Amino acid sequence: MRNLSAEHYTSPAIHKEDVTRIFAQSWQMIGPASRLATRGDYIATEIAGQKVFVIHAKDGLRAFRNVCRHRGARLLAEGTGRCNTIRCPYHQWVWGEDGSLLNVPWWGDDPGFEMSDWALETVEFKVWRGLLFVAIAPEVALAEQLAAAEGELQNEPIETFHWMHEERLIFDANWKIYTDNFVEGYHIPGIHPQFHAAIEFEAFETVALDGCVRMSAPPKEGLFYRGKWLWMWPNWTLSLFDGGMNTSRINPVDHARTELVYNFYFADTSEAGKAAREKTIADNLAVVREDFAICLETQKNYASGGYQPGPLSPRHEQGVAYFQERLRAVSGGSNG
Repeated sequence: MRNLSAEHYTSPAIHKEDVTRIFAQSWQMIGPASRLATRGDYIATEIAGQKVFVIHAKDGLRAFRNVCRHRGARLLAEGTGRCNTIRCPYHQWVWGEDGSLLNVPWWGDDPGFEMSDWALETVEFKVWRGLLFVAIAPEVALAEQLAAAEGELQNEPIETFHWMHEERLIFDANWKIYTDNFVEGYHIPGIHPQFHAAIEFEAFETVALDGCVRMSAPPKEGLFYRGKWLWMWPNWTLSLFDGGMNTSRINPVDHARTELVYNFYFADTSEAGKAAREKTIADNLAVVREDFAICLETQKNYASGGYQPGPLSPRHEQGVAYFQERLRAVSGGSNG
């Protein structure tokens, strides 16, 4: 099998199709549900440019597009916070936590205007094992999308880990370049020499499942990872380490920039364990950042027109082949 054509990573038109066919129609993992513990807590984020938020309302969680129904302004700034009502910063329209329009100041006499017609647009949400997922227009149920991941994680106590830290990283490469990189261990000797020295690389294994790629390798003494890394279609990851895990969402900013949203979870939240947790986070992020330079240079070569698709390793690039086959299926095979 050959790698995807360079156009697949550089074309704004193909990226627009990705947003419509992949990101709007899949469940997106946006973080730990524990960050919405109290009424009024919210998480606002973007899904490939589509703005959404989830809020803890009186009757439980609610999820909406983060878009004013009047003139399209953003209602809540990206991130986490707390609010009792949702006020548009542009013209001060106010919605309740249930999405109903409560107040339209200085509107004027308009007998045809009905407040009930302008509730916020909802999106779907689910909580799976402590992780919060949202979907704008899902094609399948969350359980179906996560079937393979459920099997891989059934014996891991992931919902008992406590969220401790979030890190956002942005770099100038297409989200598919980074994903291609994540789902193979072939690059480890060249890009991550310290990581390479800390695993039995000859025993590194990549297995492509339905909606999931599992990578594993026996760790040597001192490696903070436990030796199992998972990627789930279309764009989130989960990596295990002693006493916890991290998750990431590979979120396109546009056709040539990507945001990684990393969250870290630990069993031990004690003050005595703080230094160890901070080292684990720093070590994880150091490995992540080592990938950026090669992704940026690959993006440049794809954009230059100087690259023709090369072959994929049957041993080490099963994950790449699986991911790219899913992309071809979504696009109807139009992108080679």
